[in-house]
Amino acid sequence: MSETLFDDAGAEAHRSEEPLAVRMRPRTLDEVVGQRHLLGEGSPLRRLVEDDAPMSLLLWGPPGTGKTTLATVVSRATRRRFVELSAVTSGVKDIRAVVDEARRELGMRGVRTLLFVDEVHRFSKTQQDALLPSVENRWVSFIGATTENPFFSVISPLLSRSLLLTLESHTDDDIRTVLERALVDERGLAGRYTLAADAADHLVRLAGGDARRSLTYLEAAALVAGERTEITVTDVERAADRTAVRYDRSGDQHYDVVSAFIKSMRGSDVDAALHYLARMIEAGEDPRFIARRIVVHASEDVGMADPTALQVAVAAAQAVELVGLPEARINLAQAVIHIALAPKSNAVVTAIDRAVGDVRAGRLGAVPAHLRDSHYRGAADLGHGVGYRYPHDHPGGVVAQRHLPEGLENAEYYRPTTHGAERRFGEVLRRIRGVLRGGSD
Repeated sequence: MSETLFDDAGAEAHRSEEPLAVRMRPRTLDEVVGQRHLLGEGSPLRRLVEDDAPMSLLLWGPPGTGKTTLATVVSRATRRRFVELSAVTSGVKDIRAVVDEARRELGMRGVRTLLFVDEVHRFSKTQQDALLPSVENRWVSFIGATTENPFFSVISPLLSRSLLLTLESHTDDDIRTVLERALVDERGLAGRYTLAADAADHLVRLAGGDARRSLTYLEAAALVAGERTEITVTDVERAADRTAVRYDRSGDQHYDVVSAFIKSMRGSDVDAALHYLARMIEAGEDPRFIARRIVVHASEDVGMADPTALQVAVAAAQAVELVGLPEARINLAQAVIHIALAPKSNAVVTAIDRAVGDVRAGRLGAVPAHLRDSHYRGAADLGHGVGYRYPHDHPGGVVAQRHLPEGLENAEYYRPTTHGAERRFGEVLRRIRGVLRGGSD
């Protein structure tokens, strides 16, 4: 547990041995980089601070997006005593001790306490329950930080008593702003170094939207540079032990690598697909973009040959949202391996393209009368629904009946291959079409 009471000047002494990321932590809301949706004029967070109102907040977002920073800034701005607990090392006894001390401080000196719980999702239900009386009675102002979806990881009573604020990963421009400030600020590198353009690009890619990570690497690169005044890309590579991947997310390299990635999965070359996946991740590509390409590929080039491929791809995309990088690289890799090794079929994409082609060419036709809506007065007089045969009343749940519009009775958009599970679906489809188009039911 750590406790801080900020002085009248609103500034805490920063020792030179503190990490750069700690020294550069914003002191006011106006110094916070990014999170514009939370910090704009009239936003709930800014109003809570400006009105000095009692509060209970849950801050949800990826690592390095400023959850701890916002908590300390709020404490400074509202002149509250700041107490931090880590859910990894603290228990119910620690929570009760903080609350008891907060009540004494409030009663004896009128000093209010802000309790910040980092990684609150790691608290058990019992530990979270222990927070409820202090939140309910406003003995403390509570801020909990989590990288996990709070709807799954925080108990409902605590969630309902808290304002949920979602933090977003920093943009590349945000990270550049953070780096530029650290280079010139007296709390940072105080103008002793400049940063080469390619070194800045590499730091932005390495950060992956994590401001703290960008400052950690910058500080290490400055140590590597030593007496030199310019931090080069070689310094960053040595400091981070990560080669600068030449990859422009808006240029040819981006499209070339993505193309090679997709074609490697389509070509069942799992090793090549993993190589290009790694290149994109290491270059700082948005993992959500990668996940979207995998989801598309699961249907476009695997489809019904292995219907589970789409399930795996969607699960990987959800994992990216839930856990983020670096852990989500494992989920993405699993999906890539599954899809690369799956039997291939493009029958799904060609099926929908054939159907879209007919529609765009004007081959529409009227909806058959027996399929039209019959749930309104007068529908039967128009012949709507008349003659409709309910499939569940027939053996096998399929009955001879026309569903396609007139003029398209014999259209066959989906043409299964004999690859993987699609062979079985092809056999099923032949039987169904035989019944629908006049065979026995």
